[in-house]
Amino acid sequence: MQGSAMNDSARMSAHSTGYVIFLATIVAISGFLLGFNTAVISGVLVFLRGAFGLNNASMEIATSALLLGCLLGAAGASLIGDRFGRRKSLILTAVVFGASTVLATLAHSVTVFSVGRLAGGLAVGLSSVLTPVYIAEIAPARNRGTLVSMNQLAIVIGILIAYLVNWSFAGWFSESWRWMIGIALIPALILFIGLLAVPESPRWLIGHERREQGKQVLERLYGTVEAARQLAEVEEAASGEGGSWHEVFSRPMRKPLTIALGLAILSQITGVNAVLYYGSILISEQFRGQTTNTALLSSVTIGFANLIRTVIAMRFLDCWGRRPMLLTASGGMFISLAILVAAFKIPGISTLIVLGSVISYIAFFAFGMGPVPWVVISEIFPNKIRGRAASLATSALWTGTLLVTFTFLSLVRTLGVSGTFAIFAALSALSFLFVLRIVPETRGKTLEEIQQTWGR
Repeated sequence: MQGSAMNDSARMSAHSTGYVIFLATIVAISGFLLGFNTAVISGVLVFLRGAFGLNNASMEIATSALLLGCLLGAAGASLIGDRFGRRKSLILTAVVFGASTVLATLAHSVTVFSVGRLAGGLAVGLSSVLTPVYIAEIAPARNRGTLVSMNQLAIVIGILIAYLVNWSFAGWFSESWRWMIGIALIPALILFIGLLAVPESPRWLIGHERREQGKQVLERLYGTVEAARQLAEVEEAASGEGGSWHEVFSRPMRKPLTIALGLAILSQITGVNAVLYYGSILISEQFRGQTTNTALLSSVTIGFANLIRTVIAMRFLDCWGRRPMLLTASGGMFISLAILVAAFKIPGISTLIVLGSVISYIAFFAFGMGPVPWVVISEIFPNKIRGRAASLATSALWTGTLLVTFTFLSLVRTLGVSGTFAIFAALSALSFLFVLRIVPETRGKTLEEIQQTWGR
């Protein structure tokens, strides 16, 4: 009898794990759309510049329109996600993804294109907050890092697919940029259909006095015994929370808020998006002998490096820990950028050396500073303020992204390529020190155990 009970328990555990992975995969399609929509501009700009007669300032505006939408969407994510639930809010993002893709694809002026991209940014901003939060709220503690980082994996796959689409359509015709943008309609439709089969977050349900529904979802996720234990923990943790903005900025929350905001901003102002968004432009302008096809192919190479190291990062998140990965990543980014800066100062330097330094930088970023901040942001705050706090931190992240994207070409024009990347190298060193001094380890702890860390 005992053996039978153990087998039943093992089968339940395997079923629960499979179900959680299924849900995380569906929701992470929004991450794919995030990555695709942010990176596809790298190839689109090459054609858009000629189609609409864009100068550097116009290119920065066209690129930054989506990021401004990201900032606004992330800022409003807590209001929407906390009021209507994670699931309904994500369904809304799928609808906006689709509508904005159609608008940008059919645009016949840079203004209409930018409006379409701005609307797409709203969806990206919403999903960038809600997706990791939803996954964190359904994932077991033992592999929460891996599951939440599935969103980052989906993002880098989206980036790589965007680069591949750009490269594939590059030689077609002058209007091929419309196909580059429009293909995003397919995953937006898949996300919408998939979300119809996804349950609401059990922690959101319990926090909104829908205990029985929350309990049913927990039982489906973990089985009866584990669900009862988690239900008790969630209710106990929620009993002393106000769930207000005052709670977000209260004294016990100052350290986790500092950690979340610091990681969010530093992950972006160290320059990753300068490479991801302007890589093709940079290669084609700095190395005059390169064709558009070659420049776009170099972006594909960067995308593959990003994907491979993200997959490796997922393997280490729950066995090595958050801190070691962040320290390794920020230190490696600094070294890679220092080599890149030195390379640009050598006359006649080989394109391969420059590209190798960039790939090394992206690889280190993808190992730590890419996936880990999303994981930490989604797990270090108490249940009732998680949406608000994650929204604030993600807004800070998109602010950093917007700052770099909107100023990069101007910085290059003023300081040169080496001077601009020297700033990113210094900020990578600052990231290393920030993690070393402030960021704690959260590996293997339940969300409620992490909450107790802050003296609550």
